[in-house]
Amino acid sequence: MKSKSFFPPSELILNPDGSIYHLSLRPEMLADTVILVGDPGRVEKVSRHFDRIEFRAEHREFISHTGYMNNKRLTVLSTGIGTDNIDIVFNELDALLNIDFSSRTLKDEIKSLDIIRLGTSGSLQPDIPVDSILLSEAGIGLDGLLFFYEWECSIQETQLRDAFMAHMSHHLPQVAPYAALGSAELLSKLESRYPKGVTVTAPGFYAPQGRVLRAPSMIHDFLDHLRKFQHPHYRLTNFEMETAGIYGMGKVFGHHCLSVNAILANRANNTFSSEPEKVVSRMIEEVLEVLTTH
Repeated sequence: MKSKSFFPPSELILNPDGSIYHLSLRPEMLADTVILVGDPGRVEKVSRHFDRIEFRAEHREFISHTGYMNNKRLTVLSTGIGTDNIDIVFNELDALLNIDFSSRTLKDEIKSLDIIRLGTSGSLQPDIPVDSILLSEAGIGLDGLLFFYEWECSIQETQLRDAFMAHMSHHLPQVAPYAALGSAELLSKLESRYPKGVTVTAPGFYAPQGRVLRAPSMIHDFLDHLRKFQHPHYRLTNFEMETAGIYGMGKVFGHHCLSVNAILANRANNTFSSEPEKVVSRMIEEVLEVLTTH
């Protein structure tokens, strides 16, 4: 009989209270449905809708509340900004669910989480206005995180990646993008409410998203090139810094992921929301309603 893999203290790092290193969560503190937010201050804006809160944890930018809303158990967790933090979050969430911390071995039954990102984003297209809400059908990553993991691309993901690479080859010659699809099941719960598109996930906020202040960009007319991308099934709709990493890491571990975006900026029209908290609050309320009543 094959022995189970053992995860030594240098790889699976636990705190003295038995919680996992960065998230400061113990396995009993994690719900099967996880809401990810970037901003630590947004955790309370989600959990204030809960009927009750069981657990709270905080370490650096990782703040989490676990509780119940309409008899459904939820964990809301802040990730901070960027796919480097998504790498930490997904490895530690999966460890909490699927590794026995006492024996440091895999559990006999491997389970999956539903993970929903409630984030903010900027639209690439002029017809996607500020203060709207957008679903990410897929993500294209410019960050490189998924090249450190073994995972299997679907035919659709490979075709989307290859089409994007062909279109952007002269403008991003040093970048090897990846493409990952979100959960079709989770998408189906919300796609009647909101439009959907493909989210470009960048490794930064300024030049990697076509913004120029004092530092010149290596890529001229970056956003125009992205808008001109054509595909029979997909359209590039928005920019942010986490979605493709979430979808890719979901594929690595077998979790079901969906990214929901409050559009705060329109990059084509050079506009920004005058009431960003209002659209974020609406997104939170509407998504929570769907998750806990359907």
